[in-house]
Amino acid sequence: MIVVNLDVVMAKRKMGLTQLAEQVDITMSNLSILKNNKAKAIRFTTLEAICKALDCQPGDILEFVKEES
Repeated sequence: MIVVNLDVVMAKRKMGLTQLAEQVDITMSNLSILKNNKAKAIRFTTLEAICKALDCQPGDILEFVKEES
């Protein structure tokens, strides 16, 4: 499964949800869904804007974790 580590990257950059939402031009609710691993998909343009705002790489935000059977 894909795990979203957005909260970790935001904490490292000392950036809050409101500030990131404004910079990325995304609603707080959509950003919260992404941050809380509830999102089913993300547009590359949104991912690019998040990476630009947080000065990070997509791999800093997204992580593949094997599910145990």
